Amino acid sequence: MDGNDVNSAGKCPVMHGGQTKLGTTVTDWWPNALNLDILHQHDTKTNPLGPDFDYREELKKLDVEALKDDLRQLMTDSQDWWPADWGSYVGMFARVAWHAAGSYRLADGRGGAGTGNQRFAPLNSWPDNVNTDKGRRLLWPIKKKYGNKISWADLMVLAGTIAYEKAGLKTFGFAFGREDIWHPEKDVYWGAEKEWLAPSDTRYDDVTKPETMENPLAAVQMGLIYVNPEGVNGQPDPMKTAAMVRETFARMAMDDEETAALTAGGHTIGKSHGNGNADDLSADPEGAELEAQGMGWMNTKGRGIGRDTVVSGIEGAWTKNPTQWDMGWFELLFGYEWELVKSPAGAWQWAPIDIKEEDMPVDVEDPSIKCMPMMTDADMAMKVDPTYNAICKKFMADPAYFSETFARAWFKLTHRDMGPKSCYLGPDVPAEDLIWQDPIPEGETQYDIGHLKAKIAASGLTVSEMVSTAWDSARTFRGSDKRGGANGARIRLAPQKDWDGNEPARLTKVLSVLEPLAAQAGASLADAIVLAGNVGVELAAKEAGFDLSVPFAPGRGDATAEQTDADSFDALEPLADGFRNYQQKDYVVSAEEMLLDRAQLLGLTAAEMTVLVGGMRAIGTNHGGTRHGVFTDRIGALTTDFFVNLTDMANSWVPVDKGLYEIRDRKSGAVKWTASRVDLVFGSNSVLRAYSEVYAQDDAAEKFVKDFTAAWVKVMNADRFDLA
Repeated sequence: MDGNDVNSAGKCPVMHGGQTKLGTTVTDWWPNALNLDILHQHDTKTNPLGPDFDYREELKKLDVEALKDDLRQLMTDSQDWWPADWGSYVGMFARVAWHAAGSYRLADGRGGAGTGNQRFAPLNSWPDNVNTDKGRRLLWPIKKKYGNKISWADLMVLAGTIAYEKAGLKTFGFAFGREDIWHPEKDVYWGAEKEWLAPSDTRYDDVTKPETMENPLAAVQMGLIYVNPEGVNGQPDPMKTAAMVRETFARMAMDDEETAALTAGGHTIGKSHGNGNADDLSADPEGAELEAQGMGWMNTKGRGIGRDTVVSGIEGAWTKNPTQWDMGWFELLFGYEWELVKSPAGAWQWAPIDIKEEDMPVDVEDPSIKCMPMMTDADMAMKVDPTYNAICKKFMADPAYFSETFARAWFKLTHRDMGPKSCYLGPDVPAEDLIWQDPIPEGETQYDIGHLKAKIAASGLTVSEMVSTAWDSARTFRGSDKRGGANGARIRLAPQKDWDGNEPARLTKVLSVLEPLAAQAGASLADAIVLAGNVGVELAAKEAGFDLSVPFAPGRGDATAEQTDADSFDALEPLADGFRNYQQKDYVVSAEEMLLDRAQLLGLTAAEMTVLVGGMRAIGTNHGGTRHGVFTDRIGALTTDFFVNLTDMANSWVPVDKGLYEIRDRKSGAVKWTASRVDLVFGSNSVLRAYSEVYAQDDAAEKFVKDFTAAWVKVMNADRFDLA
C-alpha cells in the first residue's frame, strides 16, 4: 500500500488545522509580506443572499409597525434561559445597540453599527461586549420571523431605540438601511496589543496626554468600546478619566454636551453586573466549545444569571428606577457624596455615602431586597470636571432639554456611519438636515453635457490638472462611513482647499477655470470637476490610440460652508495617497500599506487599484509633478508603459534613499527612471505582480484602457447613492 494513500492506516484525509489555525498562512510564514486581504474581505462569495439580493427592495415589504410591536413585547417577555433584570430587557438592548455603534471612530470611519459586525470576531468577543451575545440570541426569533426584510445591523439598532422608547424617552427618529456583512472585518486595525485590556500606555505616546493616542484608534484599551470604567489603567481618578472620556468621544465626533448627555442617558437605564467571580466564566464566544453554539462567558459555577451575573465586574444600577427614563442619574450623582469601594468581583466602583433607603434600587429578581447603587469613574468624571459639571447642571435645570439632547446624541451615535440622508430608509427618518450628515443640495441634471465638455477641453487646462483635481475631489470618499467624495464640491471649501495633498495653487487655478464654465452651463461645480477629469481621461486615451467616452452621471450638488462641519472633515485629509505618489511625511506604516488602506476605503479591489495606479502614473498625475514611477516617455497618454517597464528584465532596481529607488539599465547601469515603494510593490508582491503582468502583455492595451475607465468611474461615482 502506498504510504501517501489517504486511506492508509493512521492517515487522515484532511490537513490538520490547515484551513483554520495560525502558522500556516503566507503572512504567518512571511510576516513582512504585503497582505492584500483587506481589499477582499467582503468578497461576494461570502454573501449567502446572492448578487441579485436588494435590501432596499426587501425593506419595502417590511411591516415596520408589526416589527416594532414585537420588539416592544420582547422588552418585557423574559425567557427562562436568560431572565431579564427587573423583568425588562431595556438595559440589555440599549447596550447591544450602544456597543454595536460605539466602535465607530472618526479618523477612518471604521467600526460602528452599520454592518452588523458585532456578530463576528473580534467584536463579538471583546471583553467590553460580554453578554451582547445573549441579546442577539434574544432577538433571533424576531430576525427569524422577518427574515431578509430586516438586517441584523438594523435590528440591533432598532431594538436599542425601542428600548429607550419603552423606558419613556421620546426618541429623535430611526432610519433603516444598514446592510449586513457576512465575514469578520479581521483586517481592521483595532490596536497592536496581543492581549485584551493591555495597559493603555501601549497606545499612547504619553498616557497622561490623551491626545497622544495612536490614530486611528479611539478606545483607550484593546477590547473596550470607550474608556476603562474603573479609571485609567484600572486606577480610579475621575479627573484623569474625564480627559480620557473627552478625547475618546471627540474621536467619535461627539462634543462635550453630547458626551455628557450620552453618559447620563446611557446610565439612566440598566445596570452593571459584577456579583460573582469573573474567573468562573467560560471562554468568549469565539473561543467557546462547539456545544456553546456561539455563546460565551457562561458561568461554570452557579447560575450566572439574574443577580449572579458577571459582565464588567462592576455591580449595581445607577438609578433607583433602572427601567425608566428619568433624572435619577443626576439626582443620585449630585445628591450624594461618593466613596471608592470594591464590587463582589473585585472591581473599583463608587458608592454613595449615607444613602437613603428610598433612593436605592431593588434587586433584579426580588423586589423586597434593596441594593446599593453605584457610579463608575466615568460617571464621577461628569461631576468633578468643570465643563462636564456645568453641562450636567444645565440638564438638571431643564429635564426636557436633557431628554432632547440625549435623543439627538443617541440618533447621531447610532446613525453616524450610515452616510448621507439619501441612505436613510423607513417612515421614521427625521426631516431635519443635520450638519454631521454632510448635507448636499440637489444638483441639476438638465444641462448640455456635451457643450460643457467641449468648453472644458478648450479651456487650456492640462490632462494632468484635470485628472488630478477630479481625483483629489473624489478620493476623500470612505466606504466605511460613506463620507467624502466628489459630490458637494467641498474641495473648494475649508479645510480641503488648503490641504497640502490637494496642491492649493494648482487647485485654485483649475477651479478658477471650471467655476465660470459650470455657471454658464447651469451645472454644479462638483459635476464640472468630475466631467473635467473624464475629459482628461478621454484625451489621455486618445493619445494612446483609443477613442472612448467616459460614462458620466450628472446631478451632483455644491455644498456650502454652512452645510460643512469643517472640523470633522479634517479627519478626511489624505496623509498619503499612493495613487498620486504622495506622502505627507514618513510614517511607521509603510507607503504601500497606506495605499491599501485608501484603496479599501474607496471600495476598490486589488486589480482595480493596480490599473488605477498604472494609469495615473502614465497620465502624469504625481503630487508636485515628481517623476517617481512615471515609467514612460509618453506622459499624458493612457498607456501600459508603467507595467511594461516595471516588468522588463532588462532593468535592475536599486535603492538610493529611504523609500526611493532607481531603475537602471542592467547592462550599462544608466538610470532610466526613479520609483517609490508604492511603485515597486507592483513588481515585488506576487499577487500585484500577477496583475501587473496582465497589463504588461503585448495584447493588453485595449483591456487596460477599458479597465482603467471602469475603475475611474467607480471612484467618481462612489458617493452617488442616488444611482444605486
